[in-house]
Amino acid sequence: MSRAFVNGITIAYDDLGGAEAGATDPPLLLVHGHPFNRTMWRPQVERFASAGQRVIAPDLRGYGESTVVPGKTTLDVFARDLAGLLDHLGIDAVVIGGLSMGGQIVLEFHRLFPQRVRGLLLADTFAKADTAEGRKTRTDRADQIVRDGIAPYANEVLDKMVAPRTIAARPDVAEHVLGMMLTTSPEGAAAALRGRAERPDYTDLLPTVAVPTLVVVGSEDEFTPVSDAKFMHERVPGATLTIVDGVGHMPNLERPAEFNDALAGLLESVGTESGRNER
Repeated sequence: MSRAFVNGITIAYDDLGGAEAGATDPPLLLVHGHPFNRTMWRPQVERFASAGQRVIAPDLRGYGESTVVPGKTTLDVFARDLAGLLDHLGIDAVVIGGLSMGGQIVLEFHRLFPQRVRGLLLADTFAKADTAEGRKTRTDRADQIVRDGIAPYANEVLDKMVAPRTIAARPDVAEHVLGMMLTTSPEGAAAALRGRAERPDYTDLLPTVAVPTLVVVGSEDEFTPVSDAKFMHERVPGATLTIVDGVGHMPNLERPAEFNDALAGLLESVGTESGRNER
């Protein structure tokens, strides 16, 4: 684990794989969801870093081992933190992927810094803005987490984060997911919820995406159902859609082999596109 001072805060991150090998392919930047931390990407970091791909997985501000900033953290702040981390590392462009809130941060990153994006992974996320009811629910939830702590929320949503069949068959995955939630700062999680309630609608951004894009969703995801994934897939030119059967909101942990195979296909597409552009 490394640390970088970026935008007035400290960001904890893992940077593994191709950095030592001198790989020329764009690094893979993985953005975790709420209320998790960078360890949610462990199966992806292990597979791709061991294969020589440079993989960077940070803790977002307010999460994991990064600085907690109470109040409200909007998606553009998260995106600018990521850009600052890339500047710190001397990286111009990346393949960037995110799950749930992380996917929305990825879309915001693309909106702000399209020249730094070589490929997109949008996992179990959605592009539309919150409704008025959704905004109220999110801000009420933020207040509840600050007031009561994060444990009641974590235990309430565990069987929506991972499918009940995963909890029964893979208790290690359920334990990991619950552990990430229970160790998240209530103030950090609340700040992200308040900011996320104000996010823009990215629908008009989707047709402008001009890089290889992979959309992934669990077939039993209750938070971002398959219809949300299809909405994005239909609007991003040339996007690939992978539906991981029998899992919930976290297919990267519930069925990592299938998720990783799909991600490998994206990275291969980016490599092919890069080679074509160099000719």
